Amino acid sequence: MAACAAPGLAIAFWRTGAAAVVLAPVLLARERRIVLPRGRGLWLALAAGLALALHFGTFIPSLSYTSVASSAALVCTQPIWAGVIGWFLGERLPGRAWAGVVVCLAGALAVTGVDITVSGDALLGDGLALAGGVFGGVYIVLGGFARRGLSTLDYTVICYGTCALWLLPVCLVTGTALFGFSGDDWLRIAAITVFGQLVGHSLFNLVLRSISPTMVALGGLFTVPLAAVIAAVALGETPPVGAIPAMLLLIAGTALVISARARAAAASS
Repeated sequence: MAACAAPGLAIAFWRTGAAAVVLAPVLLARERRIVLPRGRGLWLALAAGLALALHFGTFIPSLSYTSVASSAALVCTQPIWAGVIGWFLGERLPGRAWAGVVVCLAGALAVTGVDITVSGDALLGDGLALAGGVFGGVYIVLGGFARRGLSTLDYTVICYGTCALWLLPVCLVTGTALFGFSGDDWLRIAAITVFGQLVGHSLFNLVLRSISPTMVALGGLFTVPLAAVIAAVALGETPPVGAIPAMLLLIAGTALVISARARAAAASS
């Protein structure tokens, strides 16, 4: 996504819209008729689609302003915000989890503190990435509730389609180009759609049925160092030295919250 010259909002629209178009015939073939789920599950999936649009609509544009490493570290705080939202909804959040929240926020402040010395654009990018993390947390919570009454395929088609339908008018109102990209950019967008959306996000939704959410969330944290390494090799982009300890704080704080919530859930079951 960082290598694309195409606007971030356009990338967000195409990756979710194309994924919905690819998956819809699969759903139609399975159901053999067009059937929309009804009730609470449908409304939750629609709300999750809006949250996903806000997540992609802030996170992807952030890559145009700040480093891949900073953006990845800040957006990966999604489990932090999901935990805080869960607390507001009545979930008990252990003291260890609150300690993780504090550590994570300290890391976020440290990252932005380093980036503000780089440029105002970098600080804007950090803010967008952090907002992407918050909206990602909302998406996780809503998706968790929606999946209780919907299959993986039902949920992903509705969620991705809703996301694209929200992003389309935003692109039109803001004058964001949706066409006219280079052949290389279209190939990148296709790769993002296949590997990032159809494989990445859809597989995430699928494996939650058989693998502990804790392990899935903790595994997601490995995207931060991997993204930083790939960006350094492929784009020649290296984060400021001072940002590295801050990113480690972000990862450690997020891991604390995830593991603490998992222990609390196991203890109460």
